Amino acid sequence: MTDQFDVAAPVSRAVGSGSPLRRLAHANGGGRDGASAASTRGSRRQPIAAWPGELVSLENGPVFVRTVPAMPGAEPAVFVHGLGGSALNWTDLMGLLSEPCGAAPVFAGEAVDLPGFGHSPPPANDDYSLDARVAAVVALIEKRHVEPVHLIGNSLGGAISTRIAARRPELVRSLTLVSPALPDLRPRLLPMRLALVATPGLGRWILKRLVQIPPEQRTEMTINDLFADPGLLHEARRAEAIAEVIRRDGLGYAGEALLRSGRALVAEYTRAGPGSLWRDAARVTAPTLVIHGSHDRLVDPANAGRAARTFGNCRVVVLPKIGHVAMMERPDLVAAEMRDFLSSPAAVADCAAAS
Repeated sequence: MTDQFDVAAPVSRAVGSGSPLRRLAHANGGGRDGASAASTRGSRRQPIAAWPGELVSLENGPVFVRTVPAMPGAEPAVFVHGLGGSALNWTDLMGLLSEPCGAAPVFAGEAVDLPGFGHSPPPANDDYSLDARVAAVVALIEKRHVEPVHLIGNSLGGAISTRIAARRPELVRSLTLVSPALPDLRPRLLPMRLALVATPGLGRWILKRLVQIPPEQRTEMTINDLFADPGLLHEARRAEAIAEVIRRDGLGYAGEALLRSGRALVAEYTRAGPGSLWRDAARVTAPTLVIHGSHDRLVDPANAGRAARTFGNCRVVVLPKIGHVAMMERPDLVAAEMRDFLSSPAAVADCAAAS
């Protein structure tokens, strides 16, 4: 699962293109076993409510966007969720980044529900390809912003964000990728399950069997897959996730959206040549922060080394004992890494040049 890393070690970090991964003590008190983890586990205050949202009309159909109220001087940021997720995945991180903290920029955050997920209807042109997802997010940025944005993506959203930063660099001030779904053909159990679901015929049969499982049980299965420590998810967030599963069960297109989006992602994993995602990564010029979780069961954290060698202007961090959705499992750590990166002199200069 994660035998490529010493899971007892603190954060691993690579700075710059071609740099080897090196061990550094974490400025926030270490991993879950440190004082920060103890305070997180011990604090069960009610989490913040989901940010309000609205449907935004785009050329190929509307998308639902959740927005954090902007304070004066805040910089625009767009958050893109992963396969099967929604804008709700970013609630806590968006809240943290909307608050002033040292020299780091304050974000005026917007989180989009990709077409067919969350509260967004399926795409009007019935196109679930990665390029169609890229086009939707680009259209949103162009419609809502007159300056480059900080672009943040998780998993599938990380792949989308990488392609946008590579092919529309004028739109991106900085890029943050949390467990980005960049091609990796090494066998792993959960990605192999995704490939099975993406298989024509077999995928629909699997989905029909899954919806027969009670929503509460399906939600627990997903949480166990995505989190290294499911106990860190607040009970209110767990109830929110169950309610979302029940709501999506009532939509006629939810299964098809998941199935076809999975197929599109698998297709990107097997694409070679100049159109591949790793070629896109090499073209990115925006300052880039890549965050992996050492216990990620979906995206191999060993990809951190390749990311450090491929992105031209990046810092790569591996958070210890964290799973696939670090922004949900430990939003405080992700916010701290983003603030530290974006307040560094080099990143400040690069972001200023991009704007």
